[in-house]
Amino acid sequence: MRHALILAAGLGERMRPLTTHTPKPLLPVGGKPLIEWHLEKLAAADVRYVVINTSHLADQFPAALGDGSRWGLRIRYAYEGPTPLETGGGILNALPLLGPDPFIVVSGDIYSDYDYARLPAQPEGVAHLVMVDNPPWHPAGDFLLADGRLYEKDAPVVASHIAPATGAQCLTFANIGVYRPQIVAGQSPGKFKLLPMYQRAMRDGSLRGERFDGFWRNIGTPAQRDELEAQLRD
Repeated sequence: MRHALILAAGLGERMRPLTTHTPKPLLPVGGKPLIEWHLEKLAAADVRYVVINTSHLADQFPAALGDGSRWGLRIRYAYEGPTPLETGGGILNALPLLGPDPFIVVSGDIYSDYDYARLPAQPEGVAHLVMVDNPPWHPAGDFLLADGRLYEKDAPVVASHIAPATGAQCLTFANIGVYRPQIVAGQSPGKFKLLPMYQRAMRDGSLRGERFDGFWRNIGTPAQRDELEAQLRD
């Protein structure tokens, strides 16, 4: 895969006051803006074309990151307007810059040591999501994972007639994945969440996934950022 989308348009409301004057993905973590960790890892995975969707304090992104040449990347920016379009609307808005082939999507407010080169260049369904063990702040998880396929948590039966209680793991979406443009097929431009698209894909068997057991952190609050800083120092 040569194309990727970094989701960076959020308001970062839970990170205030740090995000009052700085977009969350541009906050420093481990000596560099959080988003730079993603750019370095994408370049290492041979991605060459990155789209960054923006909204809150959008002008700061090109000022900080430029055209991507310092990482061997070409960066383009998909501005969503003053109000973020949510994940689904943001992907649809960025599609003209991403092209017709599958592309990586990663949230700009996570940190992990996941190797993006592991992602399938051609997912079996409309998307392939990376899942992690449920963190303390999200103990219920998001989706069931069994035999490489994702299911809704209340699915009565999953792969190979394995009951969820015995054969599937309820895990948390790591906000890393590969998507085909068809994931948002039929949607009108504007603000909308991606969850209904995931649910539709799970019901028709076209949402795939994998479990990742490495280092992963969500950076949603100042306390989570401080914890990550301490872990990186150690």
